[in-house]
Amino acid sequence: MVVVDVVLETSDAVGFTAWPIARPSADRLLALSGRLSSPEVGTAMAVVFTYNDIPVGDDLTAPQLEDHLAETGGLIAPGGLRFRDTATNVHVTTGCCFGLENWRDWQDIAHGYAPWLGHDPALLAEQHDHAIRLRQDRHRDHPSAAVEITRTDVPALLTSAQRQLSGFLDLVHAWTARTAPGLAGTLITALDRNLKISKQ
Repeated sequence: MVVVDVVLETSDAVGFTAWPIARPSADRLLALSGRLSSPEVGTAMAVVFTYNDIPVGDDLTAPQLEDHLAETGGLIAPGGLRFRDTATNVHVTTGCCFGLENWRDWQDIAHGYAPWLGHDPALLAEQHDHAIRLRQDRHRDHPSAAVEITRTDVPALLTSAQRQLSGFLDLVHAWTARTAPGLAGTLITALDRNLKISKQ
């Protein structure tokens, strides 16, 4: 069976000290969901703040955050979707520069299109009749193992991804109420809008 995880690349949280964060995993990927601990949510928010050059401090106000997001064009986040075959233990992840804000582009695959899915290493989506083979392009001379899904699998996988993001957003709401209550509404709205969580 193939499952999907929404993952955030956490290298930008290294050395962050403004609030408690979790110890990074070996692969520096954090799977987002409604089951994260408070320090893990802190890690995710450290990435969001650092990656988007949002000033960290008690004096940051909601209007200032709104102005910053307007100037920068909104929030982006390093990461994407990771597909795992639970039978073979093979997994693939979107590559660099295909941010979490692009996760809904996977809908195109169900219609036979091949969206750009990042690089270093690139994620290749090979269309074979009704099957889609997802392969990490690490070594062109030695193809890596593939995760295979069908076009009809894609909607359910994306629904799962949306549920994970919605659960994460709920945790961020509670975390922000404790850590930066003055920013809660603005931050939640920005995450929801820019990561396309509630959008159908």
